[in-house]
Amino acid sequence: PEDAQRLEAYRAQKRELHVLFDPVLYEQPPQRLLKSARPRAVPQTPWYLQRLAAGIAIAVISGATGWGLRGGLPAGGDDAGRMAAAAPAERGLTLVSAGSFAQRAAVAHAVYSPDARRPVEVDAAHEDQLVAWLSKRMGAPMKPPHLQAQGYTLEGGRLLPGGQGPVAQFMYRNELGSKLTLYVSNDVADVGSAAGPDKALQAGVKNTDTAFRFAREGVVNVFYWVDGPFGYALSSDADRSVLAQVSAEVYRQLGTPR
Repeated sequence: PEDAQRLEAYRAQKRELHVLFDPVLYEQPPQRLLKSARPRAVPQTPWYLQRLAAGIAIAVISGATGWGLRGGLPAGGDDAGRMAAAAPAERGLTLVSAGSFAQRAAVAHAVYSPDARRPVEVDAAHEDQLVAWLSKRMGAPMKPPHLQAQGYTLEGGRLLPGGQGPVAQFMYRNELGSKLTLYVSNDVADVGSAAGPDKALQAGVKNTDTAFRFAREGVVNVFYWVDGPFGYALSSDADRSVLAQVSAEVYRQLGTPR
């Protein structure tokens, strides 16, 4: 039974990865890359170098076109309502700024949330150890928010590689088995540029710098923001309005005091 459960987890993980990345395989390459691929009157390149160049080109195309939708929040209203109303902006954000941050959060969610055998490195039964370990590695206090009122119970957490350093991931689960992950990075340079200028959050939020963004990668919805020295991304396959409410509560609990 354990082997069957593990096999099903791998299959679910494979399906999630297909949902995330299959669209990239069918996107039209940019014209500049197509033009550069046209034959030229140059000496014949050895076959092994041709294959190497092709692999690099595919990686560039995938990275440049793989990121989907993002958006900013309209002014006014409560936090969750404003987050749920965030409209996606135009496509074309590459892996240079916040796109890579939110995309990594979505991929980490898709990779680890289906794992029934070991979805976390340290489980919630050892929360004190988890907090101490992640706080030491992140160089700042890392305490998971309490989301029982929103229907989610902490399962545990793990340490992941980020753009310029470690990232903390906390995983939650509701009674229906749906997973939610909180991705925390102290490399705010990786998120700051796309967080962009935005009007202050309303309805009791004192932070005048925070701008929430919404992204969707396959079946994974992501709300992400920068607050103080940290970037946060909340990922789930939950409905956007539900995720907005949870994100508002996470912000309330973890937001940097002003």
